[in-house]
Amino acid sequence: MPSPQSTMIGFESVTKTYPDGTTAVDTLDLEIEAGSFTAFVGPSGCGKTTSMRMINKMITPTSGVVRVDGDDVAGVDPVKLRRGIGYVIQSAGLMPHQRIVDNVATVPVLQGVPRKKARNAAMELLERVGLDAVLATRYPAQLSGGQQQRVGVARALAADPAILLMDEPFSAVDPVVREDLQNEMLRLQGELRKTIVFVTHDIDEAVKLADRIAIFGSGGKLHQYDTPERLLAAPSDDFVAGFVGRDRGYRLLQFTSGQSIPMEPLAPIGESDIDGLTLGDDDWRLVLDGDRRPFGWVDAAGVQAHRGGAGLYESCSAGGSLFVEGGTARQALDAALSSPSGVGVVVDDAGEVTGGLRAAGVLSVIERERTSS
Repeated sequence: MPSPQSTMIGFESVTKTYPDGTTAVDTLDLEIEAGSFTAFVGPSGCGKTTSMRMINKMITPTSGVVRVDGDDVAGVDPVKLRRGIGYVIQSAGLMPHQRIVDNVATVPVLQGVPRKKARNAAMELLERVGLDAVLATRYPAQLSGGQQQRVGVARALAADPAILLMDEPFSAVDPVVREDLQNEMLRLQGELRKTIVFVTHDIDEAVKLADRIAIFGSGGKLHQYDTPERLLAAPSDDFVAGFVGRDRGYRLLQFTSGQSIPMEPLAPIGESDIDGLTLGDDDWRLVLDGDRRPFGWVDAAGVQAHRGGAGLYESCSAGGSLFVEGGTARQALDAALSSPSGVGVVVDDAGEVTGGLRAAGVLSVIERERTSS
């Protein structure tokens, strides 16, 4: 396998034009390093999926050269090529008549691995992608959409490919599940360091996951290929600036550490503390659940509702997002702005409250870093 800094995938003046004259990809020049996570992003019909499918010869370019590990794929047997490339699609593409463990073991079995050995390896992969072992004997229809996508990732990894192609794999699931899958993908990539090409129309997803992002526009033209930070800070043209959005400055905050943001102490309460509590009109107290984890906030109206017979947790306003120590300035600002009290809750890795932070404190750190750079 090539070194982490070598080119694993290369596009050299690649064009794809269909018989009706439609140009899907226009003179694409691009190098993707081994072990990197690259996102292809752009509006529908911009050629991002076409470009990705040329890597494993699902689509043949009209002109130009696509290279994988230095070899022109035009001269490589498709079956041999695809053995080294995992492929994950939006609907997971699982075989409905096979149990989950056999779905994952499919490719190794086809390659001659004994079925028992392939199943044992599949069980390990299911655990690695965050699935309970009891799901192994179920069928795809018995799993949720998010679980099916995890199985799809496990199956793509089963033959230990050097390259993983992912075509909008998380777009069909709800936002909460999608975030869980994204976090799982980050964890897996940290462990495995595959060369990943990930197609998405969601710039936030690309910024969160990728080392480098390729922005495609109409006619299959590549407008910018850069790191997420550079893309947000210095869009190459009006198209890129418009695509990444007017709030790109906010997105850029995720590349600023929140470590130096000033914290203030909090005095959270539990169910036994509410009876004697008195709050002013603008006062709030953080409420913990039975496991001493943040549950929500209570104000004077909530205290009054509790005294009128409502349960403590029924009297709370929903809490905002939590800021985990060591997170980014974007996460810190979101915690402060989403909190009904205006104070973001800071927790450690175990989920225990360590303090609070305010938006003003986040902004002061941002301004200090801006003026010192």
